[in-house]
Amino acid sequence: MTITLREVTEDNVDSVLALRTTPDQERFVSTVTDSLTEAAENPQGNPWIRAVYADGQPVGFVMLSWNVEPQPPDIIGPWFLWKLLIDHRHQGKGYGQEVVQQIVELVRGQGATELLTSHVPGDGGPAGFYARLGFVPTGELDPEGEIILRRIVHE
Repeated sequence: MTITLREVTEDNVDSVLALRTTPDQERFVSTVTDSLTEAAENPQGNPWIRAVYADGQPVGFVMLSWNVEPQPPDIIGPWFLWKLLIDHRHQGKGYGQEVVQQIVELVRGQGATELLTSHVPGDGGPAGFYARLGFVPTGELDPEGEIILRRIVHE
């Protein structure tokens, strides 16, 4: 299985917009459409947007704040995993873990020392997923009450 991160273009945007979580996960992960709207409304977050492909098929979506000047509480950074969605038909196959590993390598190559993310607290949420990947709570919350997490990425 080869996981690649590709730009979202006119050629693939419809298939990327069609990606969905399970209904139970919708309170934890916004849709691709909502994520793209959020990116357009927050250009100061320097959104870096990619479709996640598994063996040539779109299976997910990822968005980062790419090397931004932090402006707490609204802009968290400099490296912030803003969105991660794996389509419900492709969950449980290790794709999300592989995407995070690729992101860690990418930002490390750009000189990052840490990767931040956040998640909505609650049963069925992504806390365990992020903990397994080495993210730990910073003790801070974003303005929406999401728990901010940090993963050290330097060797």
